[in-house]
Amino acid sequence: MGIKNFTARRTTSSSSQQAVQVKDYMTRKLVTFSPDQGVSNVMDTLLKQRITGGPVVDDQKNLVGIISDTDLMHVISESRYHNMPVGDRVVSDYMTTEVATIDAETNIFDAASRFLKSGHRRFPVTENGQLIGQISRMDVIIAATKLKGDSWRS
Repeated sequence: MGIKNFTARRTTSSSSQQAVQVKDYMTRKLVTFSPDQGVSNVMDTLLKQRITGGPVVDDQKNLVGIISDTDLMHVISESRYHNMPVGDRVVSDYMTTEVATIDAETNIFDAASRFLKSGHRRFPVTENGQLIGQISRMDVIIAATKLKGDSWRS
């Protein structure tokens, strides 16, 4: 006796179905910092906003770096070592300038793969060098839970 398949016939996916992309789930309203902003002000903002970092942009909204809680740990450690308060330290002295970004057109599954390979918690999204948003690991999880159907096709 043969095995019966109780799964209904699957419909073929239509090519008009658009892929789920980073731009569909990225955050557009971001807390940003400037290179000349004081580190103590950044610490206060991170605590108030309950975030662990943010993009650093110049006056034209060009992405020039990222400041994170890890960068701030360097500030705190150096301050104690040199017995100097954080006071006059500025973002540009501690920010990470080599920033990995992601394209707005990237599909969510490729974004998930990038997160796994890099270990990053978030990627800024830029267009022509200007910051247009940010995608986080949680944004990718939200996108995955909203996919309909029983296949992981994007």
